[in-house]
Amino acid sequence: MAERRIVIMGAAGRDFHNFNTVYREDPDVKVVAFTAAQIPRIAGRRYPAELAGERYPEGIAIVPEDDLEELIKRESIDEVVFAYSDVSHEYVMHQASRVLAAGANFALLGPEATMVAAEVPVISVGATRTGAGKSQTSRFLADLLLAHGVKPVIIRHPMPYGDLVRQRVQRFAGLDDMELHETTVEEREEYEPHLRRGLIVYAGVDYAAIVEEAQREASVIIWDGGNNDFSFVKPDLDIVVVDPFRPGHEMSYHPGEVSLRRAQVVVINKAGSAPEENVEQLARTVAEVNPNAVIVRADSLIMADESDLIQGKRVLVVEDGPTLTHGGMETGAGEQAARQYGAAEIVDPRPYAVGELASVYEKYSHLGPVLPAVGYFPEQLRDLEATIEAVPADVVVVATPSDVCRVINVNKPIVRVTYELSETGEPSLTAVLDKFLKEYGLGD
Repeated sequence: MAERRIVIMGAAGRDFHNFNTVYREDPDVKVVAFTAAQIPRIAGRRYPAELAGERYPEGIAIVPEDDLEELIKRESIDEVVFAYSDVSHEYVMHQASRVLAAGANFALLGPEATMVAAEVPVISVGATRTGAGKSQTSRFLADLLLAHGVKPVIIRHPMPYGDLVRQRVQRFAGLDDMELHETTVEEREEYEPHLRRGLIVYAGVDYAAIVEEAQREASVIIWDGGNNDFSFVKPDLDIVVVDPFRPGHEMSYHPGEVSLRRAQVVVINKAGSAPEENVEQLARTVAEVNPNAVIVRADSLIMADESDLIQGKRVLVVEDGPTLTHGGMETGAGEQAARQYGAAEIVDPRPYAVGELASVYEKYSHLGPVLPAVGYFPEQLRDLEATIEAVPADVVVVATPSDVCRVINVNKPIVRVTYELSETGEPSLTAVLDKFLKEYGLGD
């Protein structure tokens, strides 16, 4: 039987994972190429032979997604596997239509085919959209575990934008490790809050190898997901966060709906600040599509250091980049903090954007008068720095999870905004975790 010729459509994360777990050792399959979307400067590279295995001595090409139809015809592709996240159902079907019209089959791989099993208990935290509050939920759970004398290790969803061979398995034990691994702003935003708690964070490219190492020093693994993807590691407790500021998205984005339908626990975050009708709508949707899930309501507490600097001032707001871009939000916690603490004006940075940041505003036209902290590459950091300096603001309110000022120089007063999960009633995550610990014989 002739081997099936496959292309994997991806964004330097789920695509590599699907290859590693399903196709790398399959003698009946030839993965001809990955296509690249969402993440800049991935196309034109190769998935290296050191990671692709002995069946791929030259590695695997990564080509622009725009070339998909030509690739299918030129390489006689039998099947295209869609493998990236936080896109609308309509978008997925448009890609399917492109593939089918070009003459190939279109496929999606599910959780059971791609999850890696661990030898220690696993709690996965996912979401139905980027920016719903996965990481603050992961931090909340980690704090609860530590309070019980249980050592969690965090495994993060991949963000392999650099040397893929060096990034096969990454272990972060302190802030200096972010310099060692030459992390981007996007990676820092996810790792730094955990590291400041003294937690170990693993990430990288090969998640079977990552799990093997992480479980050696963990009593419990917390999968801290990315975008709205489902976990790469098979969970014993599956938690999914939904966002009442985007009601309806939980049922219209891929693979967020998959995550929602599989969840054992659904956290309605931001319940204290979102419109009550949105919260109730979400609760009804969850009860309808996943009636066995425990529904937890929580709030996202926004805090600012030196908040008095905001009162009566012209403020530039810098927000978490992926929440605004992939997540489709106009603004975020930074704007809320600026208004909460009495800013006289939120200065619109769009007229002052330079370089690649100007291109970000063109691509993501929904963005409001805030500055997304985009920093995959040094040039983008320089553009971020130059844009901040150009905006005529008295104060910069920075609402990124990491301290972006560690990687850029800004000659304006900085107010850092943080946000943490707060429980608002019963049932609670505390009760859910207590039951989990008892089941696995863990904790005090």
